[in-house]
Amino acid sequence: MTDIEKIIELLELRPHPKEGGYFAEIYRSTDKLKAGCLPGRYETDKSLATSIYYLLTADTKSELHRLKSDEIFHFYLGDPVEMVNLYPDGESASVTLGADIFNDQKVQHLVPKDVWQGAILAPGGEFALLGTTMAPGFDYDDYEPADREELIAKYPEHKKIIEKLTG
Repeated sequence: MTDIEKIIELLELRPHPKEGGYFAEIYRSTDKLKAGCLPGRYETDKSLATSIYYLLTADTKSELHRLKSDEIFHFYLGDPVEMVNLYPDGESASVTLGADIFNDQKVQHLVPKDVWQGAILAPGGEFALLGTTMAPGFDYDDYEPADREELIAKYPEHKKIIEKLTG
């Protein structure tokens, strides 16, 4: 059994149904926030917070998507991950999640709400185990997959990575 298979089994990960990679929800608050107490972008009640394990492998990717809540990424172990963030104002950022903090890798990274995000292992990588935390908690109703052509039109300088992280 490979290390990847051991991690998947040990953490009870399963394929992510929308984004790619593997995940397991490890926490969902039983406390709820009423929709009427939340900003208008939320239509339903939400868990106070959620967190997951998230695994990328050499043959998976986190497809570009955006969420209605901020999402904090945590790097746990494995190979560096290249993440792209495309902001509503047309700006962008590339971040490397990884353990080498002395060479600009991040062990934690915030993706603000409404920012397109996607990730892939750095070339030559085998796997990366990450975690994410969200508040209010994650809900599939708040997940929006990217439209490749729309993003290329808005962020033409990122055409290659958009193509790699969509479809």
